[in-house]
Amino acid sequence: MKSRRFLTFIGIALTSLVLAVGLPFIFSSVVAQSNTELLVSAAASLKDVMEEVNKDYQQTKPNVNIKYNFGASGALLQQIQQGAPVDVFISAAKKQMDTLEQSGQLVAGTRGILAKNRLVLVVPNNVTGISSFYNLRDSKIKKIAIGEPRSVPAGQYAEQALQKLGIYQSIKPKFVYANNVRQVLAAVESGNADAGLVYLTDAKITNKVKVVVAADEKYHSPIVYPIAVLKRSKNTQAAKDFLQFLSNDQAKTVLAKYGFILP
Repeated sequence: MKSRRFLTFIGIALTSLVLAVGLPFIFSSVVAQSNTELLVSAAASLKDVMEEVNKDYQQTKPNVNIKYNFGASGALLQQIQQGAPVDVFISAAKKQMDTLEQSGQLVAGTRGILAKNRLVLVVPNNVTGISSFYNLRDSKIKKIAIGEPRSVPAGQYAEQALQKLGIYQSIKPKFVYANNVRQVLAAVESGNADAGLVYLTDAKITNKVKVVVAADEKYHSPIVYPIAVLKRSKNTQAAKDFLQFLSNDQAKTVLAKYGFILP
């Protein structure tokens, strides 16, 4: 009897020891999972759609916290090159992603195309008599907002289209440069610019401007949004899971809702 009691005591003691030692590790693991954080640097034109997509993502991955850094693709690239701890990059042109791929900074097999877009000419709602890009030469159009071509893909596409149309040099003195495409939109919305070149998706989020015409796609490089996971990510699997979510039907429905063209 005494022997049985002793063995029972030893068993309880060992169980308590295992639990005491094991629980901190279990607790630590749970905390680690709940604190997974991803930094996504994305083109400014994706702001609204990605914020809505994130709400859906949180329903499926409540333990992953997505932080967004929106801006001009060129500026975001520069931040990455300077060491920013970015997990996922989504640019508004191939150029920036090509630079990272060529320097070996992307996780192999993760690069893809999230969506496509269109370049459009917009004017404030109260502006009349503008029906084509050629009207930008009219004397009543004094300021034309475009993205800074050196860092803003929308500005690069705008330059290409206007050059193809043969009106670039004649209207260049009217240009007001913005640091990203959303600043172009804001300039037209406020009336600080008489016209501007933005993406179709930007025009769709406001009732303060109207679309005059879309640029012929043959006049500029394809407007695509490359996406990839960076090798510097400390949460590579979570980043890959996020990319996988962006390719499912739920995310595609949201992208289409905002006017993005699915690849």
